[in-house]
Amino acid sequence: QVQLVESGGGLVQAGGSLTLSCQASGRTVSTYYMSWFRQAPGKERKFVGAIRWSGGHTLYADSVKGRFTISRDNAKNTVNLQMNSLKPEDTAVYYCAASTSLSTVMTTADYWGQGTQVTVSS
Repeated sequence: QVQLVESGGGLVQAGGSLTLSCQASGRTVSTYYMSWFRQAPGKERKFVGAIRWSGGHTLYADSVKGRFTISRDNAKNTVNLQMNSLKPEDTAVYYCAASTSLSTVMTTADYWGQGTQVTVSS
């Protein structure tokens, strides 16, 4: 079992920045790929980005490349999502997720956090 708890959501103006954090705990958490997904009202949940605990390799959705950065702190078992140049269309509930499979890391996950709301005002 892996437990994930997100924090750091809130309200920000367009062009602003926000950092989300995901505290991971549980067995062998370091073997997982850690991802961020988001779901806007009335829309499907979409992949935002991912990082591998070991090595730090990252993946990003085209919509956030160059604006969002994922990092991890292995000592604290924390994954962060730094979001810059935020746009109103970034408004969504953001979910932290953990996956054991690289082949599905952009579509689903084995474990999910409860989500944190990010609202970007225009």
